[in-house]
Amino acid sequence: MSRIKLLPETLASQVAAGEVVERPASVVKELVENSIDAGARAIEVGIQRGGMSRIRVVDDGYGMDRDDALLSLERHATSKIASAADLAAINTLGFRGEALPSIASVSRFRLTTREHGAVAGTEILVNGGRIETVRDGGEAPGTQIEVRSLFYNVPARRKFLRSETTETRNIEHQFFLQALAHPAISFSLVREDKIALQLPITTSLRDRIRDIYGAELLDDLLEILSRDRGGLQVRGWIGRAGVSRQTRSQQFVFVNGRAIESGILSTALREGYHTALMRGQFPVTCLFVELDPREVDVNVHPAKREVRFRDPARVREAIVEAVQRTLESGRADWQRKFSAPVPAIGGTTSAGAEAVERVSSQTPGGIMATPSRAEITEWDSVRRSSFAVPSQSASQLPPLGDRGDSPPIEVNRAYFEPQVEPRRDQQFQIIGVLNRLYVLMENSDGLVLVDQHAAHERILFEELRRRMEEQGVPSQRMLLPQIFSLPPRDAEWVEHNVATLQKMGIGIESFGANSFRVDSLPTFLEVADAAGFLRKVIDELKTTSHSSSPLRLGEDMIAKTVCRHAVKANDPLRYPEIEKLIRDLLACDLPYCCPHGRPTMIQISHAELEKKFGRKV
Repeated sequence: MSRIKLLPETLASQVAAGEVVERPASVVKELVENSIDAGARAIEVGIQRGGMSRIRVVDDGYGMDRDDALLSLERHATSKIASAADLAAINTLGFRGEALPSIASVSRFRLTTREHGAVAGTEILVNGGRIETVRDGGEAPGTQIEVRSLFYNVPARRKFLRSETTETRNIEHQFFLQALAHPAISFSLVREDKIALQLPITTSLRDRIRDIYGAELLDDLLEILSRDRGGLQVRGWIGRAGVSRQTRSQQFVFVNGRAIESGILSTALREGYHTALMRGQFPVTCLFVELDPREVDVNVHPAKREVRFRDPARVREAIVEAVQRTLESGRADWQRKFSAPVPAIGGTTSAGAEAVERVSSQTPGGIMATPSRAEITEWDSVRRSSFAVPSQSASQLPPLGDRGDSPPIEVNRAYFEPQVEPRRDQQFQIIGVLNRLYVLMENSDGLVLVDQHAAHERILFEELRRRMEEQGVPSQRMLLPQIFSLPPRDAEWVEHNVATLQKMGIGIESFGANSFRVDSLPTFLEVADAAGFLRKVIDELKTTSHSSSPLRLGEDMIAKTVCRHAVKANDPLRYPEIEKLIRDLLACDLPYCCPHGRPTMIQISHAELEKKFGRKV
């Protein structure tokens, strides 16, 4: 008796549908991608009960005639490719010809389509993969697809769906991905027959990000200016140094307009943000990689979430370079803010000083007498007393009203007169020091707080790393050299990167087939097991950029060293020391964060201050 049987067509369709249709969000993804491939300029997505009850996608694309509409419901029927050569250079989002028949086999399916200029369209009703009705339709040009009772005939799949709220969030995520990838298309999301979001056609990704996530997030992003690297381009928007999330929920990566999940690209992003993010944090990115379709294989996963690159190292290097270049350009923008003229705090030209002087002349008894230059205290005295000026430079207010027991109020003249005459070439205006830790500065945008410890850490870190790169990594010979073996792939990698390892202070040489001899290690590393250490090094360096610092192995040790020697909280600093600290920080490659990824400075805008004080709503 034969044990192998041919599956019925209906059952085979349901099994195949499991690869393409995982949940309602998968249906939305496939249908919207078909609409985009059909040249749609407006797409509407409607859902009920998280897509489990109904999903409706309407577009104004090319539409289909009756023959094409019927053929589109056959498995492996598509207009996207025609030969094996087309499969090697895919320019469309869909190409398998499996989405519509797979969705129709596990739902109650309705397709209405009409070509532009056609008198009538076509309406097809499908129930669980069986075509029940084919008739003329009178809908607008384009295509409408309605999917009801998803997985009604596959209860084993339906019971694994999550709650309506979770499924709705997954659909919204797919909706946002498609909207981000195609800003030239208008998108509408209708939830429970109510319009939840409308995104008009826009000419730039910037406007689409603002429409979806708001202007507040956009203010934290930097634009990657596209550069052509032999047919490979990287563009988009990335978060400033220090802007991060605890998950990858706002890390979007697109390859030729297709949203993907790629370990290679995620690793490249992390490498580009090296020392600019805290450990365990993920950058906020909307990254677009565009390259020749022949250089990327999208025919890897049925859901088309994964891709393969012909030259992954080249793609990784392009992303690392683009991220690092963009973060450095952000530094230039920040320095321009400091270079912009700031309002003077004191002096006869200050509107604030004029107001103080006017009040002083009109107040009986000289309650707020204008201080003279002789009364101005030195910066160090002001800092040590936390802005409390000596008694001879402050006046006491008389009791207010009938509250004769009220304590006297001291007016701090440090706020009305600068402690030190600012130099003409000064790029920033230092106001004071808060709690002997945070340097307060004013720039054209408002108030800036600088963590003196984190700032000094960044300065020392870059200075020490630069000095060791110029002078070489000091290494120390081992008392007993160690010989160890590696798997063939790792051994091949080491043979091609011996020079890189030697620059890092590791004395290594080949010692037979897949074996190596190590006789020296960097002096700043304490290693008990050289073989185990080298295996970790190889795994780490495989994911780094070719342009990475040769001191990558010692950066953690350098960061710990400078942390111990940097200025601490409550360490007293004189004004010239603070001024030099700020100047050195602004000259760093990444002045926004310390080597551990913590921010060194925080900007509080005039708008935020006015909002806090109720001047703006």
